Amino acid sequence: MNIAVKTTSATTAPKLTYDVLIENQADGTVKATLLGLPDCQGLGNTETEAIEQLSQSLQTRLETAKIVTLEIEAPKVENPWMKFAGMFKDDPQFDEMLAYIEADRRELDAKMEEHYRQLDAESETK
Repeated sequence: MNIAVKTTSATTAPKLTYDVLIENQADGTVKATLLGLPDCQGLGNTETEAIEQLSQSLQTRLETAKIVTLEIEAPKVENPWMKFAGMFKDDPQFDEMLAYIEADRRELDAKMEEHYRQLDAESETK
């Protein structure tokens, strides 16, 4: 399994966006919780105050931490159908079965063409 960690240089500070859960508390205050990091919260008398507290808390936390992007390569798995590939190569009846399927398909295609021809003829007479 290949794992790659992408980091950015300290001179570039990309803008980060976060989803925040805003909840009105029973005591009339507002709690803002960063989704994905439930221990990162902000409390305030208004939604704006709670978000500002949360933002401050997150900025303080990120001063001693960093965010990296982790890429994990999916394991290579054999296609499950490959175990059936070629299983009838030595079967003497296989060619006969394919011929039967092809003949049946041609017959069904002919019936469908006739059906569509009849529909076209009926629509032209209306």
